Amino acid sequence: MKVIVTVVEKIISEAHIDIPDELNKSAIKQHIVDRYNTGGMQTEMNIFQVDFESISARILQEQSDAKSA
Repeated sequence: MKVIVTVVEKIISEAHIDIPDELNKSAIKQHIVDRYNTGGMQTEMNIFQVDFESISARILQEQSDAKSA
């Protein structure tokens, strides 16, 4: 018997990054978005929390290969 199990989790990652002091709130947001979009934060992202949301299973019916006589 084969079963497909699907687990849904919400993963929260956290990165501690340095941002120039002279930036205003809007520029800080843009700096973070730009850094994320270019992949600049990927190496600094650490899993902070994982929340389990759901689990489901689907049973696959296997067809018999035996031929009737």
